[in-house]
Amino acid sequence: MRPSTSGVYGNATAWRDVIPPGYTLPGWLQDQGYYTYGVGKLFHTSRQIRTEDWDAYPQNLSDGSIDQTQTHSAATIEVPTTRGTKRYKAGDLSIAELATGDEAQRDHATVSAAIQALQDQSGEQPFFIACGIFRPHLPWHVPAKYFDLYPEDQIQLPPYRADDLADIPHAKPKPEHLDILEEGSWKKAIRAYLASVTYADMEVGRILDALESSPHAKNTIVILMGDHGWHLGEKLQWRKALLWEEANRTPYIWAGPGIHGVRGRTDAVVDLMSLWPTIADFVGAPPPTHVEGTSVMPLLENPNMPWNGPPALSTWHFNNHTVRTDRWRYIRWDHGGEELYDHDADPYEWYNLLHASNADRADGLDLTAIVAELRAHFPTTNRTPEEAKIHFAERSIK
Repeated sequence: MRPSTSGVYGNATAWRDVIPPGYTLPGWLQDQGYYTYGVGKLFHTSRQIRTEDWDAYPQNLSDGSIDQTQTHSAATIEVPTTRGTKRYKAGDLSIAELATGDEAQRDHATVSAAIQALQDQSGEQPFFIACGIFRPHLPWHVPAKYFDLYPEDQIQLPPYRADDLADIPHAKPKPEHLDILEEGSWKKAIRAYLASVTYADMEVGRILDALESSPHAKNTIVILMGDHGWHLGEKLQWRKALLWEEANRTPYIWAGPGIHGVRGRTDAVVDLMSLWPTIADFVGAPPPTHVEGTSVMPLLENPNMPWNGPPALSTWHFNNHTVRTDRWRYIRWDHGGEELYDHDADPYEWYNLLHASNADRADGLDLTAIVAELRAHFPTTNRTPEEAKIHFAERSIK
């Protein structure tokens, strides 16, 4: 369900306090006869795990180096104090080039548990294994060897404009970005992010290697997805809590039997609400009626087909939405602010066509009609958290 339906807009709200039993993907897969196993950061904290929807969800992994029982909040994660570790910051971004091996990382223990779960599957029962890899979440603390792959003098800054936000009245450069500029630490931050992504890639590779050497290699679907993108100074911003392209674009890869080719790629714009409906297509059972989103099975079979599905929709807190088509991004804020970007001419979203300063770039475009068409894809239900609690409590009673 979309946040506008569930009323769950942020990590501070424990979704299971709002949504009654019977609404989750692993619980539905159990009903279809699947063994369900989860490990790692699939939810923001352990208190948000509905354990009855999983046949197993170990939460006390420990390799002797890091306390695996801690919450997933970046503020509570500690790395081993090891001689030779290089620590520094870029703005408020904590960076550490660790003098430890891969095995000292929490993600390594998480992936090892997922691999063991895969190896334990020996019967005819179908299985669903979900492995939540923490990196590249902050803090950017990974072994130094991953930093060594990216010499700082070879780091390239993303395309940017110093006056990028001049046509967005409510937007300002993030103070953290100004600090990074003053420190001259922009490349250091990008380098740390790349190192953390590469570390995560390595852990993904461990899972794929284990699958390849298992009896399940030829009959298992693999889905790799991130939960959000990340700004590295684009639009003078950092982090994720934004409605522009960089924060909302994320890896979404399907591979396995019935999926086109090894490197099939599509330019179709979709969002992650397609996950459950597409899994349901592979399972061969219709998803429950509460499930929103559209299956992307046709694109998995033919990535080059014309895509007539809904555009990608993202929501950040109550009634702040952005819709992305193959050409347009339209943003509407709860305070009334609006933005429109033409990706055919402006892939970096530098020119808000709804601002008077860009009137020449909008020449010949019927902006009213374009905005009306895009706005039609916004949610028709926009529940506050309080409204959602009442709604689902009544459904639970019935």
